[in-house]
Amino acid sequence: MSQSTPKPEALASFKHFQGESPVTNVPGQHTWARPRKVDAGTVTYHQARGARMTPPVGFTLLQLRYFLVAAERGSMTEASGALHVAQSAVSAAIQNLERDLRVQLFIRRRGRGLTLTPAGERLKQHARELLARAREVEREARGDGETISGPVAIGCFVTLAPYYLPPLFSECTRRYPGIEIDVVEAETDQLVQALGAGRIDFAVTYGLGLPTEPTLRSETIAQAPAYVIVPADHPLARQSTVALVELSAEPLVLLDLPHSRDYFRSLVAATGTAPDVRYRTRSYETVRSLVARGVGYSVLNQRPATTQTYGGGEIAELELRDESPPLEVKIASVKDMTQTVRARAVMDLLREIAACHATA
Repeated sequence: MSQSTPKPEALASFKHFQGESPVTNVPGQHTWARPRKVDAGTVTYHQARGARMTPPVGFTLLQLRYFLVAAERGSMTEASGALHVAQSAVSAAIQNLERDLRVQLFIRRRGRGLTLTPAGERLKQHARELLARAREVEREARGDGETISGPVAIGCFVTLAPYYLPPLFSECTRRYPGIEIDVVEAETDQLVQALGAGRIDFAVTYGLGLPTEPTLRSETIAQAPAYVIVPADHPLARQSTVALVELSAEPLVLLDLPHSRDYFRSLVAATGTAPDVRYRTRSYETVRSLVARGVGYSVLNQRPATTQTYGGGEIAELELRDESPPLEVKIASVKDMTQTVRARAVMDLLREIAACHATA
């Protein structure tokens, strides 16, 4: 005869016989306490601490990985190719994940691939964070937690890139040779979209144009006051400061980027004069080269280490006597996203670089 599993009542009676007592916390569930002697001839019982176990999670990291790749590729076929597994394995894993979570993650249309549902969009970000954290746990468990390595995707505002990325790359290579930095250089609106889509871990950008959304958090790491550039042979070039009204009769070379253009126009308009925008360009260095050629003046924020332009011309930099708010350089990220150890290390490097710029 095969032995049958004893009923809970029988098991409880057996434990009483062995000298243990059931302690009920939840109807239908028992935790067990062992007898403890207080003094001779007296026996009391205490409840076992932490005896109640955390309920198991109904999905696996493998399911999340398959789901995330399928979400990023938009196709079961492409996901199976990227994962080097059969398409049926990917499909089964995602179906099981949907069953375990009791939600539909994809809208499947024949010939049109996969489209994430709202629940799928929410899970996509959580899955990415959870898998990144799992990799960190694995490294720490193996004993190499002190070696920070792996990819970090950052975004950088286009005009800030020449000032922050070169020292970041060199210093990161020196301190953390195992970190691989991927960069998206773009304007603020595009960086915010990349943050929301999970394509980058964080962004370095101006606070100008950065939306005050509850899903974003930002930290100011530097201040960038506005200043004026004129040709090196300009009559005002020997001065150390200038008021914008002194240049009201001259053409303005405008750095024509979203939000930036409005900021520069507002500085001139605050003097009571309308800016005479004769030339405009989206390139920071083209602005400097045009000014060096004598076609006008400009207002900028970031200062290169040299007054020479790419074309070999020279400019003069003048402090503004006008009261004008400086632009704030910020690190922006998704508020509820837990940054990896390597991403936090790169953030710390950027704070150091910003502090060096401030004291230079």
